[in-house]
Amino acid sequence: MLNKVSSFLYVLSIGAVINLSHEHTYYNSNYNNDISGSKLSNLLKLPIGMQNFLRQNQHYLNQEMPDKTPQFGDTFDFIIIGAGTAGATIAARLSEVPQIKVLLIEAGSRENLFTAIPIFAIVLQINDKINWNYRTKSSHKYCRGMKNNSCHWPSGKVVGGSSVLNFMIATRGSAENYDRWAEMGNEGWAYQDVLQYFKKLETMDIPEIKSDNDYHGTNGPVHITSSSFHTPLAEAFLEAVKELGYPLVDYNGKNGIGFSYLQNTIKNGTRMSSNRAYLHPVYSRTNLYLTRESMVTKVLIDRITNRAIGVAFVKNKKTIRVFAKKEVILCAGAIRSPQLLMLSGIGPAKHLTDLGIKVIQDAPVGENLMDHPTFFGLTFTTNAAVGYRFSDLINPINSHISDFLINRMGSFTMPGGCEAIGFVNTKHIKKNNNLPDIELLFGGNSMKEIVPARAFNFKDPITQEWDKYSLSNGWTVLPVLLKPKSRGRITLLASDVNVKPEIVPNYFDDPDDVRTMIAGIRTALSIGRTKTMQAFDSQLLNITYTECNNYKYDSDAYWECAIRMLSTTLYHYCGTCKMGPSGDPTAVVDPRLKVIGIEGLRVADASIVPEIISAHLNIPVYMIAEKAADMIKEDWGYLEKSYGKPTSE
Repeated sequence: MLNKVSSFLYVLSIGAVINLSHEHTYYNSNYNNDISGSKLSNLLKLPIGMQNFLRQNQHYLNQEMPDKTPQFGDTFDFIIIGAGTAGATIAARLSEVPQIKVLLIEAGSRENLFTAIPIFAIVLQINDKINWNYRTKSSHKYCRGMKNNSCHWPSGKVVGGSSVLNFMIATRGSAENYDRWAEMGNEGWAYQDVLQYFKKLETMDIPEIKSDNDYHGTNGPVHITSSSFHTPLAEAFLEAVKELGYPLVDYNGKNGIGFSYLQNTIKNGTRMSSNRAYLHPVYSRTNLYLTRESMVTKVLIDRITNRAIGVAFVKNKKTIRVFAKKEVILCAGAIRSPQLLMLSGIGPAKHLTDLGIKVIQDAPVGENLMDHPTFFGLTFTTNAAVGYRFSDLINPINSHISDFLINRMGSFTMPGGCEAIGFVNTKHIKKNNNLPDIELLFGGNSMKEIVPARAFNFKDPITQEWDKYSLSNGWTVLPVLLKPKSRGRITLLASDVNVKPEIVPNYFDDPDDVRTMIAGIRTALSIGRTKTMQAFDSQLLNITYTECNNYKYDSDAYWECAIRMLSTTLYHYCGTCKMGPSGDPTAVVDPRLKVIGIEGLRVADASIVPEIISAHLNIPVYMIAEKAADMIKEDWGYLEKSYGKPTSE
């Protein structure tokens, strides 16, 4: 704990050093005219705030599930691989049945002191202790602005998985996404089928929305809130889109197209991970076992019966084999779930044979990889400091830190600095009832500071150019390609779980994806030209790069060059264990999430997504897990409709 406190104070000291030499007046919506006290007073509040925060952290630690190491040969009813968003959910739901004995295996450790602080989300993307830190294969077609032409792909390696390091943005995606799943032959996955699970998982805490009982739940484990802190730029952004004719909507309700302040997986000003939502309430259950820092090496499959019978994992340098009476459930995510299937003999036959892996089931594992590429090149400067700068926020002479530590209020409750969001259909701009193809994510800062520039692994010339504008005032909008047609793949590089797989996302392989992203950029630019945003003298900070200088500025060719250079992941990897009906040659699991051709084995995480959703994936993965838990209970005769929060006995 002392090491964590020292690290936190070190972060604060960096902020002080940066800002003492670059002091300026900046906007603080809660404390205009320094009404909260002097800068000295802010510093004096820090020890009290730290004590307060440490007490809360100890409260969280007291609710952590204890680490229990199984013995070689131990038997459980269900073994769940991965304690992330899906794994934590399914473990909590299955263990509601007292006679079910559940083992939950996690490669990472528990959450730490910093993960609860929403503003620090971007720092967590480069934290080695809780992050697999994958890299994609080098390419000249995408991520050309990143070092080695390789995208940085963060993924949670911690109890709570990627819900511990994501940006806490709660989106479902409009109904048409799920209706399309059903049309692809996935019975039971239409929107009307899954809506009950979206409602089951959530407690909607946004006052103006929670009364909509048709679309929202009020008794689920995951609390959905909206930050009370907004910069004037965020307010202006929403006025600007109204000026262009877009509505303000509850994008998780009836209308999927429109703009809004963010809905977040945050409670009482701090992150609500799947660990805190699902596992903390049941930490004392005697039928649920969690083993941490346990690296699964393969699923054990009886080759005679083609049935999954257990799991092998390594903990403390010892290999342990445990066995499942009923099922093994893979919840390791869109990268590790296909990796483990292939290491266990389930995957493309030739690929496995080439690596010396015995083939148990020929299947298109690792294909159909999808993601939401995001363009990081749109920053607008303003003539006044009406947004925020990360360097100001972490400066202890300001009141931001003490406000969060003492009251859980203020700018630190912004999820990674993001404030507002919009969903548009660039092909049918005047219609507000279509499936969106572009998301616009807004932040009231320039994103040209030290941490953002380096978190995305940009090449040195780009970060050096960005550094010139690190003290600029402004705002950023990120166009996100929601329904890409391009598909990538994940393959093994060795028959060793410690060798990370090869990731080829194939961003913008389909020319339609380029055209749609350019349309999204032009939509964002039109917002910057509105009277509302021009009141701040918003000007595009057009930092040009050598590779794109040969093209006429603002031409489609120019933007395509910029897209291939400055687009990277929004961390929404999915599709690599595709769900499909019987007879679908592209499917790995059936609509009950059972691995085709193998008994006693399911996959339940983002990898089963047959077509990517026009939304951030955290809430949809919760939904997938809630539905999977009910299907598993139903298949084994345990299903009782008990919607609501997991509770300990």
